[in-house]
Amino acid sequence: MSSRQQCLKVLMFPWLAHGHISPFTELAKRLIVMQRNVHVFLCSTSVNLEPLRKSIDEPSIEFVNFHLSTTELPEIYHTTRNLPPHLMPVLKTAFDDSKESFRSVVKTIKPDIIIYDFVQPWAPQVANEEGIASIALYIVGAASIALLAHYIIHPEMEFPFESMRFSETERKLCDIIDMVTGDAAGRDRFLGPFERSSTSFILINSSNQIEADYIGYLSKLMKKEVVPTGFLVQEPAAVESGDDVVLLNWLSKKNPKSVVLVSFGSESFLSKKEIEELCLGLESSGVSFIWVVRFAVGEKMSLDEALPKGFIDRVGDRGLIVEGWAPQAKILTHSSVGGFVSHCGWSSIVEAITYGVPVICMPMKLDRPINSRLVVELGIGVEVRRDGEEFTRGEIAKAIKKVVVEEEGREIGRKVDTLRDEVRRKRDVEINAAVQRIVQLAQA
Repeated sequence: MSSRQQCLKVLMFPWLAHGHISPFTELAKRLIVMQRNVHVFLCSTSVNLEPLRKSIDEPSIEFVNFHLSTTELPEIYHTTRNLPPHLMPVLKTAFDDSKESFRSVVKTIKPDIIIYDFVQPWAPQVANEEGIASIALYIVGAASIALLAHYIIHPEMEFPFESMRFSETERKLCDIIDMVTGDAAGRDRFLGPFERSSTSFILINSSNQIEADYIGYLSKLMKKEVVPTGFLVQEPAAVESGDDVVLLNWLSKKNPKSVVLVSFGSESFLSKKEIEELCLGLESSGVSFIWVVRFAVGEKMSLDEALPKGFIDRVGDRGLIVEGWAPQAKILTHSSVGGFVSHCGWSSIVEAITYGVPVICMPMKLDRPINSRLVVELGIGVEVRRDGEEFTRGEIAKAIKKVVVEEEGREIGRKVDTLRDEVRRKRDVEINAAVQRIVQLAQA
């Protein structure tokens, strides 16, 4: 047996966002557990790799620095995490200008296969030019990808799934539709990973248990098989920090399914007006909550300045506010948690289903309105109604009470529990099939 067959080298290259890096990391872990003699190289910027180096001690997973070709951004901004929104275009440009930096990584490692993200259409180009097999891993939902692909390929036709059709007003909020269909660059960035991949299939971080119809339609649209990996969700850390203990002790004093977690991911930042409406909605709901508040790096507004005057005193022990970061998975697995107020990033939806927690949807741009529609379609949550383009305190309170307090919420809870169990039953089957496809391609 040749050394190539004895140790397969897999290079993984996610986009520079935590919500992208995390599922790639989970796929790496499962690859090395399920397949002997696989060595995974996870490539990203040093600011993204630093926390992974501290938390993952696995000799079969090696971290490889990716150097951005830019002098405009300091290293702290070589990630989307807490990136000020006005710097996102600068980061994307720097990333696209770093194609040759990636080629250097490929030439050094000489992998058997490259698994790349859908944000970099030039990654499969490099793979093809270097004679290396490559697969795209889509870390977002099939409904989102299918809808966007449909409007690129069939711009004059209605999307065949009625529940996912957006009015002209709604499309302003679901801005990703215009981002990928509006010009040639947007279309190329989106379709490039499909078209330039050297394989007959792509991977997607989803499950046939929730998105079978969308997976099937996407495969038909793109003329490539779409292989679900099952949900690539990080298991809650076994070790608890001092802050974790305080938080979990607070939760343990609450009644079962009586608390909502409020979190909008690492890249969505609320305006002062949005914070005020959310605060007053939480206060009016009468429901206990943990709220993870984040500000962009360099944001000068403090927590005291951001919250309405007297809010913390009025809610008292009913609310716990955590600034910056909280162990989301641990919170969602706690028996006291009965709802998740979310911006509807795909990773958050996947975690909510994995841990059986109903979602109160407050979708904010990109693919999140599509994910919110899926939550409602599956019957595992509700969407907060807007007044025009804005969320209001009254509708926020109404949605929270519907899920946590009212009878309708009990039925939503039963549905998400059922779906959680169905997804778990199929998880090993789906990831096993995906891993076998990866290994077969790498060995070809």
